[in-house]
Amino acid sequence: MASNDHIDFKLYRYTPSTAAAVVFAVLFFLTTIYHIYQLYRRRAWYFIAFVIGGIFQIIGYICRILAHNNTDSVPIYSIQAILILLAPPLYAASIYMVLGRLIVYLRAEGLSVVSIKWMTKVFVTGDVIAFVMQAAGGGIMASGTISSYNLGEHVTVGGLCVQLVFFGLFIITCALFHLRIRKKPTPEVIALAARLNERTTRSWQTVLVGLYAASALILVRSIFRLVEYAQGNAGYLISHEVFMYVFDSTLMFLAMVAMNIFHPSMILVGSQKERDAEMEYPTYHT
Repeated sequence: MASNDHIDFKLYRYTPSTAAAVVFAVLFFLTTIYHIYQLYRRRAWYFIAFVIGGIFQIIGYICRILAHNNTDSVPIYSIQAILILLAPPLYAASIYMVLGRLIVYLRAEGLSVVSIKWMTKVFVTGDVIAFVMQAAGGGIMASGTISSYNLGEHVTVGGLCVQLVFFGLFIITCALFHLRIRKKPTPEVIALAARLNERTTRSWQTVLVGLYAASALILVRSIFRLVEYAQGNAGYLISHEVFMYVFDSTLMFLAMVAMNIFHPSMILVGSQKERDAEMEYPTYHT
């Protein structure tokens, strides 16, 4: 961990780019609006946290627009730093819930290495811990003093480590389930494949592709943030705005777009009761 024991503390070590912030505010607005449409149309309420993450991004980048002419404003710095930091854990919460619902939908509980009874609870609990730690760390750092920044930095790095551990375990759990169900498909998987074969290319595996893509992007972003905060307030990464836009903004926008394209509601529509009816009396969605 960088020491940062000198007095040269700054909220920003550059003047935030208005153009870059406008571009990403617009991009996140567009993908979030489409997510809201998908959530409402397919009653995918398990994706509410994901949408809230998108809203966090929009507000965060609007604040970065304001920060261009207000580089000494602690409130503006605090809002943009905390909301952009906290959006990915919200994405993760929805992603964790999707896998559990997909396994139940496919009647493949016996193929999961983690009990379905505990899967969502364990991963979401880990995500909540990571979320709270990052929120607390971001809030402490945002107070604008070197001592508070050092403390908040440690707390944030701890939260990012927790997030990485649980995300790594989730990806392993997802991959092992995928391998097992491909080797030993359940009757529901076979029946679903037969019904969808000539009507659509979308399937439960398409949902997993979306989970893999979004998870990989969030994982890379979290590693970047971990290294960035570990370097400290005067670190090379945090001192150059371009790295944030490449390894956070762009990756998180792509994660949201990936879930637009491979939205789980293509399979997981409405409540479990409604999905049971769908399996027995299928209707086809485009």
